[in-house]
Amino acid sequence: MKQINLFIELIRLKKPIGYMLLFWPCAWGLTIAYDFSKDLSDYYFYLLLFFLGSLLMRSAGCIVNDITDRKFDIKVLRTRERPIASGKISIKIAIFYSLILCFIAFLVLLNFNKITILLAIGSMPLAFTYPLMKRVTYWPQLFLGITFNYGLILGWTSISQQLDIIPIIFYLGAIFWTLGYDTIYGFQDIKDDEIIGVKSTSIKFKKKPTLFLLLCYLFFFVMLVSVGVLMNFKFLFYFFILIPFFHLFFYQIYQFKKNNPSICLRIFKSNNFLGFLVYINLIIGKLY
Repeated sequence: MKQINLFIELIRLKKPIGYMLLFWPCAWGLTIAYDFSKDLSDYYFYLLLFFLGSLLMRSAGCIVNDITDRKFDIKVLRTRERPIASGKISIKIAIFYSLILCFIAFLVLLNFNKITILLAIGSMPLAFTYPLMKRVTYWPQLFLGITFNYGLILGWTSISQQLDIIPIIFYLGAIFWTLGYDTIYGFQDIKDDEIIGVKSTSIKFKKKPTLFLLLCYLFFFVMLVSVGVLMNFKFLFYFFILIPFFHLFFYQIYQFKKNNPSICLRIFKSNNFLGFLVYINLIIGKLY
């Protein structure tokens, strides 16, 4: 039971925000591609597959992140008790866990068409090199955005079996969404990160973070509206899209306080709700 609890802690199973932020772009891509006039059983089946894939790959990613960051984690108050940093789980066991999770994720992936499988396999280097980016660039959040939102492309190709300008525009916008929320997240550890030499957009834009967040979220929102235009969504989509707009600009940015870690964490977690709001808006756009 102790090992099971350590495994759950290692993969952050009790912190669903990580795998939900990975899942929502998949659901977005699937939704804009799917023909809702057909039987919905395939839609729900793919939605379940993407959820399982998000859970499995985020769990494996957490392990890889903790292995590469173990020497940093031990120096940061928030992360020093992580299983690998604290020595509760060995690196060998952690690698074994990661390989098992990746193998199960591969079995899930085999349920998709060929182009989706190939694109997903092609994204693996992104998933496992992201933890290293904070050592070499002030833009690791950009690499996280490229990685975390890749599922939007996969969601589209799982139905259409080809790439198109619409998911690419949406993907670019979603990257800036991640760039924004993970910059907010990074302000929790900014003091420790500066001491140990870890880089982030939180550090790079610490003097004018609100302006940076405003630009990121504005780009995301413009891309979201552009998708609605290209998909020929009706008026109802543009009416209800005001809800995520207010959440982004009048909750997240207005409430943001860079020197208050608890507020930063709360705002970061609220992006799960934002992902759900966008998903509901896309459903409305497709059906009404």
